[in-house]
Amino acid sequence: MASPGLPPYFSLGVCYYPEHWPSERWPIYARQMREIGLSYARLAEFAWSRIEPTEGNFEWEWLDHAIETLAAEDLGVILGTPTGSPPPWLLTKYPEILPVDKDGRTRTHGSRKHYDHASPIYRRYCQEIVAAMAQRYGDHPAVIGWQIDNEWGESDSTASYGPVAQDAFQDWLRHRYRTLPALNEAWGGVFWSQEYTAWDQTPLPNLTMNDPNPSHVLDFQRFATACITEFQNLQVDIIRAASPGRFITHNGMGNFEEVDYYQCVESLDFMAWDSYPLGQIDKGLLQGLDPTDWIGAGHPDLISINHDLMRGLKPGASTMVMEQQAGQVNWAQANPLPAANAVALWTMQAWAHGCDSVCYFRWRAATAAQELMHSGLLRHDESLDRGGQEIANLELPIGPLQAVTAKVVLLHDYESGWVANEQRHTQAWSYWKQMMLFYSTLRRLGVDVDIRHPDADLSAYAVIVAPCLHIVTPERAEHLREAAQNSHLVVGPRTGFRTESGRVPEDGQPGLLRDLLGCTLLNFDGMWPGTTIEAGGEEVTIWAEAYQPTTAQVLHTYDSGPLQGEAAVVRNGKVTTIGAFSSLLIARVLAQVLAQAGIAVVPLDEGLRRSSRGGRTLWMNFNDNERRLPDGRHIPAHDYILD
Repeated sequence: MASPGLPPYFSLGVCYYPEHWPSERWPIYARQMREIGLSYARLAEFAWSRIEPTEGNFEWEWLDHAIETLAAEDLGVILGTPTGSPPPWLLTKYPEILPVDKDGRTRTHGSRKHYDHASPIYRRYCQEIVAAMAQRYGDHPAVIGWQIDNEWGESDSTASYGPVAQDAFQDWLRHRYRTLPALNEAWGGVFWSQEYTAWDQTPLPNLTMNDPNPSHVLDFQRFATACITEFQNLQVDIIRAASPGRFITHNGMGNFEEVDYYQCVESLDFMAWDSYPLGQIDKGLLQGLDPTDWIGAGHPDLISINHDLMRGLKPGASTMVMEQQAGQVNWAQANPLPAANAVALWTMQAWAHGCDSVCYFRWRAATAAQELMHSGLLRHDESLDRGGQEIANLELPIGPLQAVTAKVVLLHDYESGWVANEQRHTQAWSYWKQMMLFYSTLRRLGVDVDIRHPDADLSAYAVIVAPCLHIVTPERAEHLREAAQNSHLVVGPRTGFRTESGRVPEDGQPGLLRDLLGCTLLNFDGMWPGTTIEAGGEEVTIWAEAYQPTTAQVLHTYDSGPLQGEAAVVRNGKVTTIGAFSSLLIARVLAQVLAQAGIAVVPLDEGLRRSSRGGRTLWMNFNDNERRLPDGRHIPAHDYILD
């Protein structure tokens, strides 16, 4: 199952920056890595200024020595291309490489990710250094894989709003729409006198007096992903030719919605991701999750949904955590120390959700610059930190890697999220919040979940859940009709509200899914924060929409509020539509659907989760106190049991 270069068993590694430390420490570090059970190290992803200190003058000796030192301890190497941080000499010579932010300000160097992906100048220099690295190390026996750049979109770098990006965006629009009338029709340009008569009239969707056109924003977000993917693939092509038999990946970010990873992963062997559970506590608060009981190890679903998403980007391929939090981070609103055993728990959780390898960030805590407050496996004084000790004592699952098999799939689509978030209708709502609502409900029912793109092959699943399939094309509608012939389908609020270009269907929601769902939308209610109504006897918050059945059966109605008496949940054959944002009502409906599909439900207390892989079941307790499992066993805080 593992991709070329990765071990055929569950393995561990570490992010390593030898250039930060005296070379006489390198052999000691390499030996320590091997002693605590690590198999490889990732390095060089931010080392451009050390590799090429001045234009055209490459200094390889230090990197040669670092790689050989690791290889002497039988440690593999993942090389990162250093294009995530261009060196000062390059920006001094070509300041036009620098990005422009949404407020029209040109950013400067002194940090990282300070470049415009569309810049032809920067692309040329990136190709040159990647080619030089690939030529030198492509066949090195210690090199097991490559990471392209670092964290697409990090530091608000997804899109630039300067003249380089504007020219590239206008060219992208020409290729997409071919004619200006087609563009004007797609965007609804007749509204507010936005009909364009020349391609160079189309602006970037920032600095507008009022809200920008949502279809304009949607296309700009599509362009930004296309630009990043093109920038990535220039590097992939070079490395593929020079370094056969090694994997190529990128380290995406968790709970990040700006870049369409389904597009990025096509040329990669798999998508890795960077897992920082306690750095995501603020994201949990945005989802309405109460951190009272899980502050020590993070909320399980905020972590696992990303494992499942990354695994589903390229079904059948490997996946890995390229950066795993192993102590306190330095960049969140608050940076608590993880609870004892949390690092071991996160590692086992990654395995259970299909990861083939976990790479910890970082080896030794930095003593200089922006990340000196960030932990490492070694403390600043080189003693083994708590996370390092947990790794050294960890008993890993043995045997060949096996796939996660789930009978339930959750459909996820970045483009639906982009256009839905642009017009939320109530600020308490978001696409990701609704995804989390359905995902967490399934996980609390003890169900393993795959996450797939709505256009993926769905034939293996007994239950298909689409929390917010906002965009529906004719092809997607037909695909869902075919899938629903053999599977149960559950859709959530705001399904089918947009066409591919972001317009509302002329016959309203659910548009092309009207016959499949057996209903039409009557009204929706973007509720005021803190207010509640009831549906089916359960509390509803944030969002409610009511339906007029055509062929569907009404299962639940609203008990109060402006939609009182109208349908909140309807069923048309094996297709169920839920319009209420209600955890308890959704859980009741999903439990019924799962039972009808023959899938066992094991209700779990908050913070308890179970996952299965390769015939084994992992029980996990993310709570800050001991909990009881359904079979009566007790599981300590921040601990796990592998059956």
